[in-house]
Amino acid sequence: MAKKLVQYHGTGRRKSSVARVYLRPGKGKITINDRTFEEYIPSAAIRLDVLQPLEMTETVNNYDVLVNVHGGGLTGQAGAIRLGIARALLEVSPDFRGTLKPAGLLTRDSRAKERKKYGLKKARRAPQFSKR
Repeated sequence: MAKKLVQYHGTGRRKSSVARVYLRPGKGKITINDRTFEEYIPSAAIRLDVLQPLEMTETVNNYDVLVNVHGGGLTGQAGAIRLGIARALLEVSPDFRGTLKPAGLLTRDSRAKERKKYGLKKARRAPQFSKR
């Protein structure tokens, strides 16, 4: 009989990015869109942000993280991955909620770009005023 693959899933969203995160028992390898973690996210500060849920629950080397992410830029994608990892960890053990919730890792950051208004150059930036 074949061994059943244990896998936990979490979806994260941030700005216009959507990340599908899968946790599998392993050594702590992180793969994003078939590329290594360091290759996909070159900034060390953003990498620390993504790893925060794993570090807080002390599960960094317990799970391999497989991520499919699309839309938005690098920081938006990193935020989406972070939320996806946190939600997947809740599937692993509901006891992690007590650690993740106070740190704000289970809250979707709903901030998004404000729409441009007519007569303005951007959402709020008005054209330069000319007296003459």
